[in-house]
Amino acid sequence: MEHTASVASTPKVLPYYVAFSQLLGLTVVAMTGAWLGLYRGGIAWESALQFNVHPLCMVTGLVFLQGDALLVYRVFRNEAKRTTKILHGLLHVCAFVIALVGLVAVFDYHKKKGYADLYSLHSWCGTLVFVLYFVQWLVGFSFFLFPGASFSLRNRYRPQHVFFGATIFLLSVGTALLGLKEALLFKLGTKYSMFEPEGVLANVLGVLLACFAVAVLYILTRRDWKRPPQAEEQALSMDFKTLTEGDSPSSQ
Repeated sequence: MEHTASVASTPKVLPYYVAFSQLLGLTVVAMTGAWLGLYRGGIAWESALQFNVHPLCMVTGLVFLQGDALLVYRVFRNEAKRTTKILHGLLHVCAFVIALVGLVAVFDYHKKKGYADLYSLHSWCGTLVFVLYFVQWLVGFSFFLFPGASFSLRNRYRPQHVFFGATIFLLSVGTALLGLKEALLFKLGTKYSMFEPEGVLANVLGVLLACFAVAVLYILTRRDWKRPPQAEEQALSMDFKTLTEGDSPSSQ
């Protein structure tokens, strides 16, 4: 097969949707920083502002970077599959490390202040999301980057990997919304219903978080925007079909 035959054209509107999702994601991160700077005193580690590290890290890691990691296979459509896999995995590693810093910050802050841990719905959901995210990355690394996994095993696990990736992303956004609402109620109390500026800003942030999630999921679920199989993947698919007489594996 000639090289030109393996290069698929990019759908005309896909770059615009991707750009829109990135604009939303960067706006969410910037607004989180603005909210913490304007109404929560900013960010610092060795002070009462240590708690503010938590929301910024979680939004940056488990929302923005995780969303970008999911979009890798839509954006890099004609690059080598292994290169795309490595980028996908590295983005998830960055998201995990940043989220871990956010978790350490909030637990250390609670310890210094003598506050209870893991009593709220937000904290329960957050712990669940973090554990699932870590397990998803380990299993994904074992199946798709570690050379020991067989082609047929990867093919059978791929749909589950895609499903749980999207599910964990949605859970991450939902948990962020829970945390945002919890932070507002703790500080504003009954003033929240009086359209305090902080409450309005945080509500806009919450809406943008939801819009970012919708944009990412829309891009992921368009079947005609999936990354087409490359020449080497098509060859492997033909061999696999010949050996098993089953369906050839599809790309992500």
